[in-house]
Amino acid sequence: MALDYPYFLVNVKTYPGTAGEEGLAFARTVERVAAETDARFVVAPQTPDLRLIAAETSLPVVAQGVDADEPGRRTGGVLPETVAAAGADGVLVNHPERPAELAAIETTVDRCRELGLESIVCANGVEQARAVLSFEPDCLLFEKPEDVATGRAISRTHPERVEAVVDLVAAERPETKVFLGGGISGAADVAAAFDLGADAAGAASAAVQADDREAWLRAVAGAMPERGE
Repeated sequence: MALDYPYFLVNVKTYPGTAGEEGLAFARTVERVAAETDARFVVAPQTPDLRLIAAETSLPVVAQGVDADEPGRRTGGVLPETVAAAGADGVLVNHPERPAELAAIETTVDRCRELGLESIVCANGVEQARAVLSFEPDCLLFEKPEDVATGRAISRTHPERVEAVVDLVAAERPETKVFLGGGISGAADVAAAFDLGADAAGAASAAVQADDREAWLRAVAGAMPERGE
């Protein structure tokens, strides 16, 4: 696997104040918190900034999404090969805001494996999780699309759903890690995610839109398990 666990992923999406030099400044804040707390953080920068963040920080970086197309005539496409060359360590696949058909998910996971990229495949429930597990992804990201950016973390609102997915992965594909996202708003949600058996957790709006981003990140760091647990 390209990423070390446990970790917390900060996905900046396309929020204001996260592109170019502003994005680099935010990534350096994440990097500083990681170094000073010994918590492991990963960043998903805006796609044009992948090479910048990978080159200018020590943080692992994940592409927010790629296309399953082969190299060739595809104006505006983003290929796994492109993000790998830019320094990405992994790829988000089938995010609720960038959904993909099962065939495309399988192709993307295969291409990521060939390139040494971590495949982090999103699933919205047990049925979809079982389907994508057959593609042998490195990580299964479980979140309900309706929880994204709401502050309603499933780790606290429906822990039984999280447990069902964790049990499914343990039974059918124990090599795959479990990542919990969708609605995580703070340290309590992060602690609950790891207590339920997740190997990783992440957030976007809560981190990017926090009044004090560094304080928010430090609180999250304090809620994470120690490395090696």
